[in-house]
Amino acid sequence: MTSITIQRPDGGTCNAFSAEPANAAGAPGLVVIQEWWGVNDQIKGVAEKYAAAGFRTVVPDLYRGKLGLDAKEAEHLMTNLNFADAASQDIRGAVQYLKTTGAKVGVSGYCMGGALALLSAVFVPEVDAVVTWYGFPPLEYVDATKIKAPLMGHFATEDAFFPIAMVDTLEEKLTGAGVTHTMHRYHAKHAFANETNVGKPIPIEYDSTAAATAWDRTVAFLRQNLA
Repeated sequence: MTSITIQRPDGGTCNAFSAEPANAAGAPGLVVIQEWWGVNDQIKGVAEKYAAAGFRTVVPDLYRGKLGLDAKEAEHLMTNLNFADAASQDIRGAVQYLKTTGAKVGVSGYCMGGALALLSAVFVPEVDAVVTWYGFPPLEYVDATKIKAPLMGHFATEDAFFPIAMVDTLEEKLTGAGVTHTMHRYHAKHAFANETNVGKPIPIEYDSTAAATAWDRTVAFLRQNLA
């Protein structure tokens, strides 16, 4: 991956990482948003996988170089993150950066990043498609009337952090506002697509079958909406 600096709409900057596909010219863009751990090797690997699938990817470093090496530290970093600022400035800046060299750009986020992906649908008018993986913000902050991009979501029925029942409420909001959306549910635990989640002391667990299905659905959705 390559280290880059992106401009925020407010004039500030944010460090980020980028990965390019083999045929980058004219390829769609994708902003990949970190889990609560930060921009670690795992999320960089996810961005590189998207790049291999044909997307120009950017991962904004929302924690400014910090990493959560355990759940307590990750929770502390996440709690101190200004979500509205991250969505409207860092993530929007990343979308605008990719828009300078391509027509359409999506956002895909995991866990905390999934919540930020949904906020990006509200706060980033330039975004063309959004995918949230097992994450959503407090639903009172989701003004669905401002969402114009199509949404896809992947949620775990056994999620101890993001209750699956809330996905029904989220869908009601989206339907009421006329937002195009598809929400998939998997019999799995939280963070089921993170291959490092094996034997962790918190209720998260990798599920290769659910991860593969969600990945295929995501790539098809992004190719359809960012072509």
